[in-house]
Amino acid sequence: MGRIALFLAMIVMPVLSWAMTPEPVNPQAPVSKELKKQLLGTPVYIQIFKEERTLELYGKIGNEYRLLDSYRICNFSGGLGPKRREGDFKSPEGFYSVKLNQLKPDSHYYRAINTGFPNQFDRDNGYSGKYLMIHGDCKSIGCYAMTNAYMDEIYTYVNAALRNGQQEIALSIFPFRMTDSNMQRHRYSTYASFWRQLQPGYAYFEKYHQPPTVNVTATGQYAVNSSPAVMTAPDAASKSFLALSQAK
Repeated sequence: MGRIALFLAMIVMPVLSWAMTPEPVNPQAPVSKELKKQLLGTPVYIQIFKEERTLELYGKIGNEYRLLDSYRICNFSGGLGPKRREGDFKSPEGFYSVKLNQLKPDSHYYRAINTGFPNQFDRDNGYSGKYLMIHGDCKSIGCYAMTNAYMDEIYTYVNAALRNGQQEIALSIFPFRMTDSNMQRHRYSTYASFWRQLQPGYAYFEKYHQPPTVNVTATGQYAVNSSPAVMTAPDAASKSFLALSQAK
């Protein structure tokens, strides 16, 4: 009987391990440190992945966004799933945008960037909460906390982009890297239907290397554009950064 139990365990345990382990993903390599310094002021885009505890900062070169750097998230609270009400200690998930007035250089937690929660989707679905930030000091209740050194760099690039003419910065917050196998792994989650609304935004960026354009439907759901917008006249900053990248 003991041998049978051992045999079954040898079969079942690898299956359970696959079901519980995130699919390994090889994100694009960041640009060189020299190019990264020269890209200060270019438009930027941010992705957050909760399960991987990773914040990715992208900079625009020509008509594509390339990885400037990845940063380990010190802390977030509430586990996977969207924030729904004030006091639930959850950190937001979804599609947000950051404007200049959302930056706080003198936060109690070093420096802070307001995520913009609640957005239109959150309000339409009756979600509540405020002051949900990306900030330093490595402490979090509902926010995304970074080390002060990481926060200093992220804040510097966001601030420079907004002051250099970017009207708002897209911020996509995902529960995990939304590959098909990871979606399958989480298919029984109570948040699965919500996450299916987020996956097209993840897939769009993976395909086009441009932030997705996201709207909220009349029924209170996310709708992601399916193809990139045609750019007839890239801005001067993008032209100069494209020339710079081609020269590297």
